[in-house]
Amino acid sequence: MSPANSGGPAATAAVPAPGPPRSARRALLAWLALAVAGAVLTLAASGRTWATVALGAGPAGGRAAPVPLSGSDIAPVLSPLALAALAAAVAVLATRGAWRAVVGAVIALIGLAVAGSALRGVTPSSRLVALAEEHTSVTGAAAHAAVAYSWAWPVAAVAGGALLLAAGVLAVARGARWPGMSDRYERPGGSTARPAERAGQAERSLWDALDQGVDPTEGEPGERDGGRG
Repeated sequence: MSPANSGGPAATAAVPAPGPPRSARRALLAWLALAVAGAVLTLAASGRTWATVALGAGPAGGRAAPVPLSGSDIAPVLSPLALAALAAAVAVLATRGAWRAVVGAVIALIGLAVAGSALRGVTPSSRLVALAEEHTSVTGAAAHAAVAYSWAWPVAAVAGGALLLAAGVLAVARGARWPGMSDRYERPGGSTARPAERAGQAERSLWDALDQGVDPTEGEPGERDGGRG
């Protein structure tokens, strides 16, 4: 009898464990796109002009040139927070269980910090005037200064923070259902042996049993002895 044709352990051991469901993988990829979109939107908005301040007087008594203020000028924490969110998104892929939930909570907190920093950065206008004075040699011109906002980019930063908040909450609530980076290499029961190696071991066991005059298809030795008694 050929071991390859038997229904013994060799055939069972050679069958690889099924991978994670496609729906779980799609959910993880959709989540990753959400988190990356929030971080990239925040990073892009931080480099754009949020407000332009026209100070009342220049160095020679004339009107000073308008001073553009970017998101990084107004809210310096935005770029570091966006980069931290990208790193945390990668960490979600590499973690599982409780650690994945912890990283998700961190992403949610980053989202809150991004949205809060963007909202606080554009108010009050007197703060923007002070920032403009720091960028020029003009001082004491706050009473005659005018601030023109470019609201699209502050709103974009708030939207980026909202996306990160949503991504963090999703990672905490549903992250346990998503596959990890090493799922395709894992096997049930914690066994790390490859199917081919296990099949080879089972085949050698079958041939050893045949050499000893034991039919491996008749069950365990204890069962055969009990049947004879």
